[in-house]
Amino acid sequence: MSESSASGPMDRAEPQSESAELLDHLLESLFDDFRFWFRRGLELLDHTPEQLLPASEQSRLRDGLEEALQAIVAAKALRSACSTPMAVDMEAMAPWHRLMMRVWNLSAMLRVAGVPIPEAERPEVERPEPSSGP
Repeated sequence: MSESSASGPMDRAEPQSESAELLDHLLESLFDDFRFWFRRGLELLDHTPEQLLPASEQSRLRDGLEEALQAIVAAKALRSACSTPMAVDMEAMAPWHRLMMRVWNLSAMLRVAGVPIPEAERPEVERPEPSSGP
């Protein structure tokens, strides 16, 4: 067995491991953002007067936010149950993006209307140490 063939699979496994780790980190960060904004949306709905957003619309938005939070839990569970790296389809996340934009719009509406709302408290995010390269 030559030296190059013995080290070949090892060389290929390392970049795959790094890309899998990057994918996991990116998706976890994305899931955290969605969870934050969906929970924030639920909190904003608690402060939304019916004159600004009718009760039926509030109910639909609340249902959508709760359903999206459950879908994120399910997506994370599926990903962790799988032994190989797995992405999430962009089409599956598109409704989450639209829902997040609805939360942003609700927040803007509340602020413009002068409705007092609690400040959002984002959890601390681990930031990688800057590399000390050349």
